[in-house]
Amino acid sequence: MNRRIAIIGAGAVGGYAGAHMAAAGHDVTLIDAWPQHVDTMQAHGLKISGMTAAEGLSVRVNAMHVTDVQSLAKQRPIDIAFIAVKSYDTVWAATLIRQYLSASGCMVSMQNCINEERVAAVAGWGRTLGCIVTGGIGVDLYQPGHIRRGYARRPDIVSFYVGEPSGRITRRAREIAAILGCVDTASATDNLWGERWTKLCVNGMRNGVSAATGLGGNARDRHDAVRRICIQLGGEAVRVGQKLGYRLGNVGALPFETLARAMEGHPGCYAEIERLMTEGGAAQAERSDDQRPSMAQDMEKGRRTEIEFMNGFIALEGARVGVKATAHEMLTRQVLRVERGEIPARPENVLVNW
Repeated sequence: MNRRIAIIGAGAVGGYAGAHMAAAGHDVTLIDAWPQHVDTMQAHGLKISGMTAAEGLSVRVNAMHVTDVQSLAKQRPIDIAFIAVKSYDTVWAATLIRQYLSASGCMVSMQNCINEERVAAVAGWGRTLGCIVTGGIGVDLYQPGHIRRGYARRPDIVSFYVGEPSGRITRRAREIAAILGCVDTASATDNLWGERWTKLCVNGMRNGVSAATGLGGNARDRHDAVRRICIQLGGEAVRVGQKLGYRLGNVGALPFETLARAMEGHPGCYAEIERLMTEGGAAQAERSDDQRPSMAQDMEKGRRTEIEFMNGFIALEGARVGVKATAHEMLTRQVLRVERGEIPARPENVLVNW
């Protein structure tokens, strides 16, 4: 039977995934709170652009205003609900869709931060899975109904990891990964929590930095002083994750132990990380100059950021286990200051004495 799918939060990631699911023939409903975006999707569908013409896509989608969700009561129940809203909206989004799940239906957190516990508080652990969207996509909802991808497709990089909180690779995890295979490379994983923290390391060293500085991904990595802060942030996040007992992987293209040792001042490791950030697998040739991390997009649009759920969370977890994460504390403060309008976004914001 064709699974009934709902995506709550049809922004950059949710919309990108939903467009490809619709194009592949899946029964998918995109639910969003931005009226103009929903109106555009209903009238014209979703348009996707990438770094090459072949990555472009224009497709009709079943889009729904969040205010119309109650109409799902008259339709076939939802089998798979992807939660793709900001972290601070997790609980209400999960609560909204919970009553429309089928008897065996589940929710999948397709979000930047670690929100499975929030989803499980609504749905129960037996109905909760996680989906890590790796850094190889980099999508941007730059106007209603239009999403662009900022990274070139790489068939050798897994873009979606689907996992059970228990660590078991189940039939439903494989099925959800297979569905996501129409979007990009996807795999079921037995290491949900390790993959989650690894992605948090990626976001922790890049996302908030772009939000505080106003720099896009390429400009951020080219800036010598800002790049040093990124390395400090990445190394701190790795050490906190290791103390927590997570099984980590490469932080994007950066070997996690090399990154941590670079942060700690090992000259050879530092040189290697700088090379990888400016010349290697994470280099600008694979990333559009238009690419801006999600938090920088939120800042530009005047929206609330996820900084407290990202760098703030890393700092709190570090304090809990006795690992200093002072760069994350600093970045959290500075992003909140920019968000409140106290200071403009500029590189100097992360070059403070901390």
